[in-house]
Amino acid sequence: MTITVDNSAVKRIQELREQQGKNALMLRITVEGGGCSGFQYKMELTEETTDKDQAFESSVVTDDISLGFLGGTTIRFEQGLIGSEFKLDNPNAVSGCGCGASFSV
Repeated sequence: MTITVDNSAVKRIQELREQQGKNALMLRITVEGGGCSGFQYKMELTEETTDKDQAFESSVVTDDISLGFLGGTTIRFEQGLIGSEFKLDNPNAVSGCGCGASFSV
C-alpha cells in the first residue's frame, strides 16, 4: 500500500522544517476510532519514527495499522482565504462528516 504526497504538501512541510530549524520534521497521520463517522484522522508534526512506521516522500509518516485505512490516499496542502490545511483524499472512505475530520469505511 502506498500514500501519494502531492508537491503542495511536500513544499509546505519543507517550509515548516526551515521555519522551525528541524530538518527531520515530518507530518504524522494516524487513524483512530471515534469521530462522528467511526474513524478520525490525527495529524501532528514530528521528528520521531518507530520501526512500525512507513515514510512517504520523506515528508509524511504513518504506522502500519493506519496505513491499512490510508492506502491509496493523496495528501495535499491547500491555502484559502479563511485558512490553510492538509487535505486527505482517501479512496477507502465511504462517507465522512461535514468537517472532514472523520470518516467511515
